[in-house]
Amino acid sequence: MSALPSGMPPAAPAAGKKTARTVALPLWMNELALIRLALLCFATALSVGSLLVLVSSWYLNQRGAALARTQQLRNVAYDKFAHVENEKLEIRDYQPQFLALRERGLIGEEKRLEWIDAIRQIQERRKLLPISYEIDAQQPFRLEAQAAMGDYSLRGSRMDLHMDLLHEMDLFDFLHELKQRNYYTMQDCSIKRSATAANGALASTLSADCTLYWLTLATAAPAPAARSRP
Repeated sequence: MSALPSGMPPAAPAAGKKTARTVALPLWMNELALIRLALLCFATALSVGSLLVLVSSWYLNQRGAALARTQQLRNVAYDKFAHVENEKLEIRDYQPQFLALRERGLIGEEKRLEWIDAIRQIQERRKLLPISYEIDAQQPFRLEAQAAMGDYSLRGSRMDLHMDLLHEMDLFDFLHELKQRNYYTMQDCSIKRSATAANGALASTLSADCTLYWLTLATAAPAPAARSRP
């Protein structure tokens, strides 16, 4: 090729061809490659740290819930322990009274034969006139006021009692002594005058008709007893 003469302008590019242009990148883009490793480490550390915070928060919540359940179980166990201790103190305080009530026939199954035997003994010892009675089957006995009885239920056996009397004190002494041996409640009692014997023999001047209920405390409903007569 021959050199262009000096002072001549360069020839224009051929039509239809474009010249390539290069765009200069910002300086910070060139420097980004230098801190890329640090940025990756920072992003990794941030992700791991966030994950650890979430895990720690979840673990703390789990431990808090477990602590609350443990405290609740402890409170329940303490309440049970305190209840048992109170029951032990009540048993120690009331056991003598309980044994005395059971000995007198209030607690447990009714002792109908003992009632009949007590009537016979009092009649013979006080030399009372003949006594007649009928005892019905045992039934639930309701009080006017509600009373806490626990596992026990109050039951009563109705007895219709007839006595011939020489004087009123025969009835009062009989009922008083009968109450010392067993538990009963009087529903009603009436006394009326009767005719004396014409031949002068010992005879009643009064007669009494009473209705009372023998009482027992039982844990289960016993089978009804047959109606008893002397």
